[in-house]
Amino acid sequence: YKLLFSHPELVKDLLTGFVKEDWVSEIDFSTLESVETSFITDDLRERHDDKIWRVKFKGKWLYLYLLLEFQSSDDYFMAVRIMTYIGLLYQDIIRSQSLKRGDALPPVVPMVIYNGRPAWKSPCEIKDLINPVHPSLEKFTPHLSYWLLDEGRVGDEKLDEFRSKTFNLTAELIAFELCKSPEEIRKHISRLHENLKEP
Repeated sequence: YKLLFSHPELVKDLLTGFVKEDWVSEIDFSTLESVETSFITDDLRERHDDKIWRVKFKGKWLYLYLLLEFQSSDDYFMAVRIMTYIGLLYQDIIRSQSLKRGDALPPVVPMVIYNGRPAWKSPCEIKDLINPVHPSLEKFTPHLSYWLLDEGRVGDEKLDEFRSKTFNLTAELIAFELCKSPEEIRKHISRLHENLKEP
């Protein structure tokens, strides 16, 4: 997955095909570029299954943090992990770009791509993990969401919709993941072969 999402075409198809947000239409996809960086987590291991891209949005950089999950079940505290990684990414941006007082940090869109069999049920907003002890403490509660693509819940109807309109590489990847028999796999490979003839 990291190799596949190292190609800008897949990232573009992910955004245009699956992220139903107004801001996607204002992205300048010709500026899409990979950001080479790595973060050390609290257990001192580098994460190698994340991919970071940046793209121009209204003339400014927008960062896309793709977190690729291959677990058999969802991570209940994913929002906490996301908050940690975004903090590390911001520290890296401040350091690498020599930002100074008054400079604004770029927006970051955290995206979790999950291909486990069980449905993802964990909170996508960190405040939902925090005990609301008293209304006066609300201002100290962090607010941070991540966008989730739960591949197993995309559905054949949605994938067929892509096939009838346009060729979408991310949709094809998900369809390939959801194949249930050798016959389906062969059929899908033939379709990929036909659509990938162009350079």
